[in-house]
Amino acid sequence: MLTDKTQGREKTGSSASPYLSLLVTMVMFGSAFASSKFVVGELPHEVAAALRFGGGGALLMVLAMVMHGRSKPVGWGAAMSAGFAGLLGVFAYNLFFFWGLSLAPSIDGSVIVPVLSPVITTVLLITLGREKASSMRIMGLFLGLVGAGIFLAGAGTGASLKTRMTGDIFFVVGACCWALYSIVSKTLLSKGTIDPLRATTWATASGAVALIALAVPHAHAVDWASVSPTAWYNVAYLCVGPTAIAYLFYYYGLQRVSASTATIMMFTVPFFGSFFSILFLGESIGRLQLTGATVMLVGSFIAVIMERKPAKAGAPEPLKGSESDLAQDRAS
Repeated sequence: MLTDKTQGREKTGSSASPYLSLLVTMVMFGSAFASSKFVVGELPHEVAAALRFGGGGALLMVLAMVMHGRSKPVGWGAAMSAGFAGLLGVFAYNLFFFWGLSLAPSIDGSVIVPVLSPVITTVLLITLGREKASSMRIMGLFLGLVGAGIFLAGAGTGASLKTRMTGDIFFVVGACCWALYSIVSKTLLSKGTIDPLRATTWATASGAVALIALAVPHAHAVDWASVSPTAWYNVAYLCVGPTAIAYLFYYYGLQRVSASTATIMMFTVPFFGSFFSILFLGESIGRLQLTGATVMLVGSFIAVIMERKPAKAGAPEPLKGSESDLAQDRAS
């Protein structure tokens, strides 16, 4: 974990590379929705999630071992905390994320998850007394929740549209899991007992083990010979790109710019996610859902960004602000 002096020095001397790293991360995060949707079209959602994070976890473990000499040993307590975070943010979140993708268009998830998760995180932190509930923040949270309601209502009626709404609800539940994961992860990292790479590796590995255990019964029913090469290409991309590389690029950028900057860039994920869903899957979004997405985005921006006041010169960035950021900064 970086000290306040180190953070200040790195932020001052940062160049364009951290911003480029964050932008690449957001593109990968956005592309993960369409790519994952393609995979669940040929594989059960439990198996798809296990393949993505099993492969991504293995890559992170290899990288952590290669960089072993640059990291301090991880204590048992920190490892257990990271493992618990992984059960929330990798296992539970992706269980509902891939389940939602099997029922609803990927464009829905690319809007609901990255926009609604910081709203839920902020509500939880206010409830726990770890953040203040100002009038501006309450207005933003209210708008975010109203926008979510409009978006869900935009799924319409009828058998197929009811299925889509069910998938959207799973996306909302996944966003709740991510909010809890964000709070637990930020609390762990703030202690300085584990570095970001190790924390991500332990969390991803523990969540992947749980996903693999859940997928085993479903894997027996898969006709592996009929799985298309394109599906395997997407599985490989999800393991390497949005899971392993994107997280490392994100941490590189976050260590060199403010958490607020990273959060603002996260608001580009719905754009990239929608772009890839429309381009590769031919999906679309109705006017009512577009209205709901806009209201959600505005409410989330007010609650997470506009309410935050800049810290005094020389003072460390408040923990409470960066806790809310993680709900967006790492959702994909």
